Amino acid sequence: QWYQRRVDITAGIVELGGPNYHKIGPKMLDHQGRELPGNRGYKYFGAAKDLPGVRELFEEEAPKPPRKTRADLMKDIDAYYYGYLDDDDGILVKLEAEAEAKARKMAIEEWNLKKETGEIDKMLEEDERLEREEEQK
Repeated sequence: QWYQRRVDITAGIVELGGPNYHKIGPKMLDHQGRELPGNRGYKYFGAAKDLPGVRELFEEEAPKPPRKTRADLMKDIDAYYYGYLDDDDGILVKLEAEAEAKARKMAIEEWNLKKETGEIDKMLEEDERLEREEEQK
């Protein structure tokens, strides 16, 4: 009876344009003082809170880790990421020196081979001919 009388009074307040106390009424709290999520109707008291499935209603989900923003992703990108400081460790210098020596040796052998076969003389004559033709223009 008391509860019905209370509901009637709050309904009359709403009809007259006052606040709806059913919507903004007291919040349901658990034994630790936390607000119960989404349980405006049925309340669990005493040992009923320890029943299987009931405890999960009171536990909140762990918050998802925040997504990384573009600024967070770009924060750790520096010259090492782009490879600008690869020459500082000395490994690359050694490999380049070996490759350069090998390429120089092959170029010298090719030059000597062309010199023996006379191709160098033909190339020099062709260059001289092209220079003369440009001078005449």
